[in-house]
Amino acid sequence: MTLISDLSDLLGPAHVLTGADMDRYAHDWTGKYAGQPLAVVRPCDTGEVAACLAQAARHGVAVVPVSGNTGLVGGTFTTQALMISLERMNRIRDLNPATRSAVVEAGVILSRLHDAAAEQGLYFPLWFGARGSAMIGGVLSTNAGGSNVLRYGSTRTLCLGLEVVLADGRVLNLMSALHKDNSGYALKDLFIGAEGTLGIITAAVMKLVPAPRAHATATLGLRSLGDALVLLNRLQEASGGLVEAFEFMPASYARRLAEVRPDLGLPFGTVPEVTILTELGATAPALCDPREDGSVPLTDLLETTVAALMDEGLIHDAIVAQSETQRRAMWARREAAAEITFAKRPFVDTDIAVPLDRAAAFLDAIHTRLQTVDQAHETMTVAHLGDGNLHFTVFPVDGSGATYDLVITMIEDVVADLKGSFSAEHGVGLSKLASMVRRKDVVALDVMQAIKTALDPEGRMNPGKVIPQGSGVAS
Repeated sequence: MTLISDLSDLLGPAHVLTGADMDRYAHDWTGKYAGQPLAVVRPCDTGEVAACLAQAARHGVAVVPVSGNTGLVGGTFTTQALMISLERMNRIRDLNPATRSAVVEAGVILSRLHDAAAEQGLYFPLWFGARGSAMIGGVLSTNAGGSNVLRYGSTRTLCLGLEVVLADGRVLNLMSALHKDNSGYALKDLFIGAEGTLGIITAAVMKLVPAPRAHATATLGLRSLGDALVLLNRLQEASGGLVEAFEFMPASYARRLAEVRPDLGLPFGTVPEVTILTELGATAPALCDPREDGSVPLTDLLETTVAALMDEGLIHDAIVAQSETQRRAMWARREAAAEITFAKRPFVDTDIAVPLDRAAAFLDAIHTRLQTVDQAHETMTVAHLGDGNLHFTVFPVDGSGATYDLVITMIEDVVADLKGSFSAEHGVGLSKLASMVRRKDVVALDVMQAIKTALDPEGRMNPGKVIPQGSGVAS
């Protein structure tokens, strides 16, 4: 209780939450991980975060940072740690149209940065379903991906500089807006994707890009994933690399969508085995300015390319959005993925990456192997196919832990055979610790633990996450 008193004196009692006031912080979006923090503190600036960490260090208490709590891997679960919410650190300190950059605090909600950039004719190109609640600190801590990685890269690619508070309360100022800086180790990249295990990100310098002045969006029915890769390459060639999204929704996804969200409808009367949602974005007037008849050249480019590919037999069904309403309807079907996944239980959800040309091989192999475990199981896949990231979910009949472990291991085996990764964009948290033990290179684990020990020698920063207990040099 001395720590609680000290924190109350520091932040004011209204910003030190205990008991029932902590309920909304104590569980994640999935509901799978429900804990009990010692307390939740809500600092308003970097100085207060530093002071909270210094107090936690003095009392020997573990610390878990939390942003929008939209994670899927248990990254904010705790039973008796001090939880530090960054929600009050929600200022956009600067937005510079000339340098196309923004200085933002960790509690800025992603959609708010989208809106602020749009007011200046710019765009922050990190886009996924939870953008209305996910915060910058969280997306940096997990190196979040989303639908636009194909063109713009993941969060790490979009970050120029960071401000981080270390375990002992020191502030590490890496808030450079430089695009080139070879003055030693790339310390910034250590904290992006570290899930708060090395320090707490409090602010960042993020890249902006010119806002697309036109989009061309289509839902396409194909015969196979092999044809989909040909389609992606042809679209890139025809557009000069303007493809921003290339999303895969197979028949299994359509079935789940029709069951859970019938209000969203299905694009085609007959469900194809392979449905692709693709979107092009452009800024050049030659592609964006409407003609006298109201047609948009970018949309015409997509339609012409799609028509040619239909003549070749590569595409057998197609709808090209003719309005923003139609575009939004297409995206609503894709962005319902998390909702329709977690509406059915038990489930085994994964977040894997394979080489672009091995997605079909993964699905063929895993479906064959799963038949040996549970012939009555169901599966659902949705994928950022343009970057090889598949969200593959199994709904087994048996919800036991043994079945879960068996299915996860089986999926990992196939991914490893294909030279892929068991973790693409959601982070490691708690749920992938066993996978880290089974699949992560032991030397890599050694190096990770050495870095963790150097920056957090007492092991108080988000303990038990990312690095398996007993691995590496500290074992």
